[in-house]
Amino acid sequence: MLLIARIRKLPPAILALFIQLIAFCSLFLVIPVFHQVVAVDFSPMQLAVIQGVLAVAFSLAIRFATWWYVIQFLFAPTLISAQYLHIPSGWFLLAFLSLAMIYWNTFRTQVPLYLSSRKAWVAISELLPAEPGFSFIDLGSGLGGLLAYLSKVRPGGKYHGIESAPLPFIFSWLKANYKGSAFQVAWGDFWKLDFANYDVVYAYLSPVPMVELWQKARSEMRPGSLFISNTFVVPGVNPTQVVPLNDLNDSTLYIWKM
Repeated sequence: MLLIARIRKLPPAILALFIQLIAFCSLFLVIPVFHQVVAVDFSPMQLAVIQGVLAVAFSLAIRFATWWYVIQFLFAPTLISAQYLHIPSGWFLLAFLSLAMIYWNTFRTQVPLYLSSRKAWVAISELLPAEPGFSFIDLGSGLGGLLAYLSKVRPGGKYHGIESAPLPFIFSWLKANYKGSAFQVAWGDFWKLDFANYDVVYAYLSPVPMVELWQKARSEMRPGSLFISNTFVVPGVNPTQVVPLNDLNDSTLYIWKM
C-alpha cells in the first residue's frame, strides 16, 4: 500500500508511461501462459491490445484518474496502427503541439479541459444574485461558452474568466473582443486571483485540486458569496445546495454559500 501511495504521487503523464512500461514487461509473463492454452502466434496488434488491457488493469489497481483509462488502452494499438499506415512523423509532431495548446497545464494541475453543458449554463444563470452589479468568475473558462451565455441572459452582472491553455484562451478572447460579448477573459493562473473580488466563483476542474481550492475559497470569499463546483465535490464538506443537471454527463452542481 505504501508503494502504491508513492507511485500515485508521480505526475500523471510520468505515471501513465510507467504503467505502460509495466504492462509491456508483463507481456513476457502473460504470453507464455496464453501459448499453453491456445497454440497461436499473436500479431503485433493483438499484443498491443493485450498491453492496453493490462495497462487499464494496472491503472484501476492504483485508482488512476478515470479519464486516463481510454488513453492507456489505446496507447500501444495507436503506435502499431501508425506503423501499419506509414503515417509521416510530422503528423505526430502536429498532433502533439495541438494537444499541448489545449491541455497546456494538465501535466502539472491534473485538470483536463471540461466544457460545461448548456443545462449547466441555464442552472447557473438561475443561481446568480437577483440584484445587478454582481461579479462572476469562471476558473478555467475554456472556450468561453458559459460566460457568453450568462452575459446575454443576465446582462446585469460583470463576467470574468481565466484560462491557462493557449488555444482555448485565444478562442474565448476573440469571442469576447470581436463578437460583442460582454465578458472579459484573462490568460493566467487562478491560484493567483483574490476570490474576494467576486460574488460567484465557478469551477469545473477535477477531484485533484478541490480540497486546496475550497481552502482558498473559504479564506478569501466574502460572506454571502457563492462557490459553485460542477461535478466535483469538496471532500468532507456538505454543500448548501445540490442541483442535478440531467445532462449527457449526468453532471451535478454543488453550491456552497460562504
